[in-house]
Amino acid sequence: MATPTPQTAPTGGLRERKKQRTRDALIRAALELFTEQGYDATTVDEIAEAVDVSQRTYFRYFANKEDVAFAVQEMVEARFLEELSARPAAEAPLTALRSAVMVAWDEIGSAIESVIPLELHMRSYQMIESTPALVAVHLRRSSELEEQIARLIARREGLDVDTDPRPRVLVAAFSGVMRAAGKVWGEGPDCSVASIRELTESYLDHIGPAIADGWRAHP
Repeated sequence: MATPTPQTAPTGGLRERKKQRTRDALIRAALELFTEQGYDATTVDEIAEAVDVSQRTYFRYFANKEDVAFAVQEMVEARFLEELSARPAAEAPLTALRSAVMVAWDEIGSAIESVIPLELHMRSYQMIESTPALVAVHLRRSSELEEQIARLIARREGLDVDTDPRPRVLVAAFSGVMRAAGKVWGEGPDCSVASIRELTESYLDHIGPAIADGWRAHP
């Protein structure tokens, strides 16, 4: 799976800016419709009509409904992968993962808000988690992303990911923590980036203590 390219505001001319505005408008319209009336009940025609473009124009930007449902999430993931690739080689793997996600969250809020309100992003996360068709896609995408991250970590450490299980084991633990933090955030009342960043940091802090022996509470 190729590393996705972040869809941030273009620096090109008027034509490129217009294309970006159309793409962003389609994302926002789609997510508003998905969260209001349900993913399965929403058609591509309705999304296109909400932005006053043709179905043909829609398909210039997205291959299907699934692509637009995960467009913002893809942007977040791409920013994380970009930051992880840039971490200093001397950092330990877990430190690099933690630092990358923290830096990404420091910067991603404004990028999300350039496309959709954070409140809509939160509702979209909840919508994905409650839509069986999208949960399946989310799990597949997560598995593909974990493999990318594991191979990136292996390259950093000079390891063969197919013979040394440590990169995949570490990434499985890291991804599980991220999913747990995201679930708690998605069910909570605070949809701010500061909230998800703080929650993520707290959960990552507990990886070490959680896998250590002897953490049973004593009377």
